[in-house]
Amino acid sequence: MSEQLTRLLTIMATLRDPERGCDWDKVQTFATIAPYTIEEAYEVADAIERQSMVDLRSELGDLLFQVVFHARMAEEAGHFAFDDVARAISDKMEARHPHIFGDEGGAMDNTRWEDIKAAERQSEGATSALDGVARALPALMRAEKLQKRAARVGFEWPDVSGPKEKLAEELDELDAAETEDERLLEAGDVLFAAVNIVRRYGVDAEQALKATNAKFERRFLAMEAMSAAEGADFAALPLDEQEEYWQRAKRAELNMKSKD
Repeated sequence: MSEQLTRLLTIMATLRDPERGCDWDKVQTFATIAPYTIEEAYEVADAIERQSMVDLRSELGDLLFQVVFHARMAEEAGHFAFDDVARAISDKMEARHPHIFGDEGGAMDNTRWEDIKAAERQSEGATSALDGVARALPALMRAEKLQKRAARVGFEWPDVSGPKEKLAEELDELDAAETEDERLLEAGDVLFAAVNIVRRYGVDAEQALKATNAKFERRFLAMEAMSAAEGADFAALPLDEQEEYWQRAKRAELNMKSKD
């Protein structure tokens, strides 16, 4: 084990020490730490998106600390220790790459990868094709994973026309919903059907919506800047004038791309 990793594990043990540890760290549980773990993972992704290697180094450290924190709590409870975590992922990676670490020849494709993972889930007691899809995933990402799992056992329309018809049906049902609870459920059905459509086109739904969020934000900020430069209060403008600014911002962005 490296010197710095040993140092980090020692720091974590000290922070959790019942007598001389940190008051905050000592009372934490898996449940209270979990939100911080998720937050740190998103901050790693943000640093990567911003292409900041300085921030990435820092955020990876924060994420590693979360792993160490959970492992320490598990060790205190007699479940497992950090070494067991490292051993488990090492075993898993070797098993999932038989063409590298085993006797199996050929390249690894997505089908073979999913077959290996499915065999793992079955060996761990899975009884459903949907077992193991984490409930804490972002809803859009989880919807896509659930659909992919269902498709692997044949629960899939033969072509994209099926999901398209389903989306139209769900939109009608949303329009007909009368109560708040009904609207919530029908709105979810609309989103689930939309994910199914884009998935059939080979598009990652989470990444697609992320790109559209960024595009909307760019264009909205641009039209606010345009209106301010012309002395107009954007929020006070009627919708048709706001739409004109939107179209101008859109054209400006497209012109910049064409010049690139």
